[in-house]
Amino acid sequence: MNYDIIKGPLLTEKGTDLQERNNQVILRVDRRANKIEIKQAVEQLFRVKVDKIRTCNRNGKERRIGRVTGRTQSWKRAYVTLSEGSKIDFLEGL
Repeated sequence: MNYDIIKGPLLTEKGTDLQERNNQVILRVDRRANKIEIKQAVEQLFRVKVDKIRTCNRNGKERRIGRVTGRTQSWKRAYVTLSEGSKIDFLEGL
């Protein structure tokens, strides 16, 4: 169930900067998930305490291949603020 809600981390420059400064992580989540479900999934999967969650819906981009146009998939992004002392390190095993 929790793996259906959280699709994976977004490892970007902005995300690593937020993690170092504000103790936040950015996750790609299911579009139908709400903040309460995301909070419960993060706390169970990573065994951390979550303070706050902000979400952002991202629309798919229009792409063309020759004369055929289509759209990429829309998705949802979650900014998860961890409580003091909690930490998630996605690059730990590398």
